[in-house]
Formats: sequence, C-alpha cells, structure tokens
Amino acid sequence: MKNLVIVGTGQSAAQCVLTLIRNKFKGQITLVGAEKHLPYQRPPLSKEYLSDEVTLKRVYMKTKEFFDQNDVKIISSTQVISIDRNKKSLDLSRGGNLSYEKLVLATGSRVRKLDVEGSHLSNISYLRTIEEANKLKEYFKFGKKLVVIGAGYIGLEVAATAIKKGLSVAVVEMGDRVMNRTVDPIISKYFDSLHRRKGVEIILEAALEKFEGNNKVERIICTNGKVLEADGVIIGVGILPNQEIAKSAGLKCNNGILVDEYGRTEDPSIFACGDCTNHPNPSLNKNLRLESVHNALEQAKTVALSLVGKPEKYDQVPWFWSDQYDERLQIVGLSGDHDEVVTRGSIAEGSFMLFYFKKRELIAVASVNNSREFLISKKLVANKLKISSDVLCDQSVDLKDLVK
Repeated sequence: MKNLVIVGTGQSAAQCVLTLIRNKFKGQITLVGAEKHLPYQRPPLSKEYLSDEVTLKRVYMKTKEFFDQNDVKIISSTQVISIDRNKKSLDLSRGGNLSYEKLVLATGSRVRKLDVEGSHLSNISYLRTIEEANKLKEYFKFGKKLVVIGAGYIGLEVAATAIKKGLSVAVVEMGDRVMNRTVDPIISKYFDSLHRRKGVEIILEAALEKFEGNNKVERIICTNGKVLEADGVIIGVGILPNQEIAKSAGLKCNNGILVDEYGRTEDPSIFACGDCTNHPNPSLNKNLRLESVHNALEQAKTVALSLVGKPEKYDQVPWFWSDQYDERLQIVGLSGDHDEVVTRGSIAEGSFMLFYFKKRELIAVASVNNSREFLISKKLVANKLKISSDVLCDQSVDLKDLVK
C-alpha cells in the first residue's frame, strides 16, 4: 500500500498511526483534521489542562518532529467535505482533492448543542477541544460563579476542577441523580454527596429554560423557577458521532459508522475506529457505540493491524474512568441488565467496589478508589467469572486467586 489517509486527528487517529509505525507500515500516511493542533489527549481538558497543571505540550500525543521523522503528513485546519468512493478521493474544505488507496475514518464525535433563548451570549462554553478549553479558562478564575449544565462525567469533572481553583459552582441536571446514564444509584449518591461536601450546589430534576444577560451570560433560568447568577456556563449534555461524511458517501450508519470486528466498513477500502463507530462486541454479543478512550485506542490498533495484514478481531470488554477531586471511579463491563449487585469494601470509608451479576455471571464492576483490585476485576469480567456473590463480598478473599 502506498497511500493511506486518516480523517481525524484525535486519539484514535494518532493511535492508528503509532501502531502502523510499530508494525513497519510501508507507505505515505496523511492525517486530515479540522483543528489546528497536533493529535492530543482529551481527558486532561476537563482536569489538568483546564487548571493549568499541565501545558499544551503535555497534552499532545506526539511532537511534530515525531510525525515528520516517520513520514506522516498532517493537514490541519481542514475538513473533509465528501468522499468519492469510485475515484477514491476526498474533497477538502480548503479546496482541492486528496486521493487514497485505503481510508480510515477516525472522525470522533461532537458535543450536543443546546438551542434555547440566550444561547448566543458569550461566556457559554462546551468542552471537546483545546480551543474550547482555552475559552473556558478566560473566566475560570478564583471567586467567579460557574454554572454547569449536565451532571455527567464532563460536567462533574469540570465542577471538581473549578472548586479546586476557588470558583463558586452550581450544577443543573434534568435527571433525578448525577451520572444517571452511566452509573447506578449507589455510585450516583456517593459522588453527589462528595460534590455537595466540597461546596457544589447540585440542582436535580431541573432543565435549562433560558440564558439572560447583555452580551454575556449573567443569569440562568431553570424550568423549576430556579435562577442562578453566573460569570460563565459550561454545557455537557452528551455527544454525537461524526458520521455524516460516511453516510453521504453511502456507507451504512446507525448511531455511528457500521464496522465489523476488524474495523472494516462495507467498502473494502474504508475502515473506521473510535467514537464514530458502531461495532460488534463478541464478549457482550451485541453492537455498541462507545464513548471512551479505551475503545478509541484499542479499536485503532485493530484497524492498523488489519491494514498491515495482521488482522485480529476486536474483542475488548469496555472500561471507563473518571477523576473527580482526588477520587477515581473506574468501571469495566456494562451493567444495566444485571439481576444482582453486591458491595465489597466500605462506602463510608470511600474505598469500595460494586460487582454486577446476571445469572450468577460477573458482567461488570464499578470501583471507587481501589485501582489495584480493579485491574484484577477487569480480568474476572473478561473471563465471565461464575461464582457466588458472597465470595466477592469477603475481603479476606484475594481476587487474584479467582483469575483462571
């Protein structure tokens, strides 16, 4: 292969490049991305980068010199407008076309935007890119009043970072508990209590009605009548897959670009990886679209290995994490359809794990501040451990002894 083009310059795109280089890929690699930056990590944007604990250089996955030395061309500040599958050509926003022999769509996802009265006011931010993080930093200062719309991972991580920086923080969530889409009520209650102890005002079962202010936001009006003063607003209400160029090219999409277990679309010349894909998960026996760093990196490796003729099926148990203050939440597997949940450790002491079972099989684990046993739990879930829940509750039992 002489000419590989990767659309996207996020973590999945960068990991694909790194795996290709590691496997001695022969040929020109070109990355095309809408942002002006080198490929970078997104998790620090709501934490260390936002609080100025790390510099932009630390957020980048690799230096420009690395890409140059490995003959990787990066076309930045450029969007792909369309794909001509017959000509194997991309139409670029800056004019001209780019041909490919093989194409990887690592287009990622974008924030879900709110369209309410006052949305045009300044000091209303989303957080998906470096530029958005930089905008947020402008009013991320001691004593300022920040309102967070949405109590998901991003919203709560930003709230935690803001509290540590000395801001006054209120979180508005339309659900009846925090992180309601991703964790069970026990975890929600723990982190709700944590944030309230730190000084965050959490307003549940309240939707955003409108923003008020002259030029910049000054007040947030909620549907329950609550009025919040604000120097700035951060909105975190979910993300959407960037599947439009794939769909317009005739590729099958359904809440993401449809790929097989090797990252291949229905077009043998086109692959996809990361947040933008809807892919089969053999372990869970269903198709998924995952919004996680783990999936972005591991699926990129699968695609790269397919491109160098070393195909390996993508069969990973999903896992996620969130750092809030000095607390770490880690989750492996997908609960939701479990029929039993048991606790190991002490919720009161702030170090515990929840084990989720379905028909006596361990299908997921949620861990708070117990990274050592969480690593072992990842193997137990992958092994589809069948065991009495009483055994896992017993802290005298070493989980390592349960790994086959």
